[in-house]
Amino acid sequence: MTGAVKVSLVVGTCLNAINQGSAIWHGAGVDWPRFGLNYLVPFLVSSYSAGRARLAGNG
Repeated sequence: MTGAVKVSLVVGTCLNAINQGSAIWHGAGVDWPRFGLNYLVPFLVSSYSAGRARLAGNG
């Protein structure tokens, strides 16, 4: 679980910088649903991948 959190923080921050960086930089504000999804999706993908690897005996 902690691995998924680390991946989510790194990837989510990069995605938010890419997707919303210019809007934030120019004072337009944050699109909060997208902000949350940019962290949630990498967390879910990483968790799913780790779970599948563990079930397959690779982790």
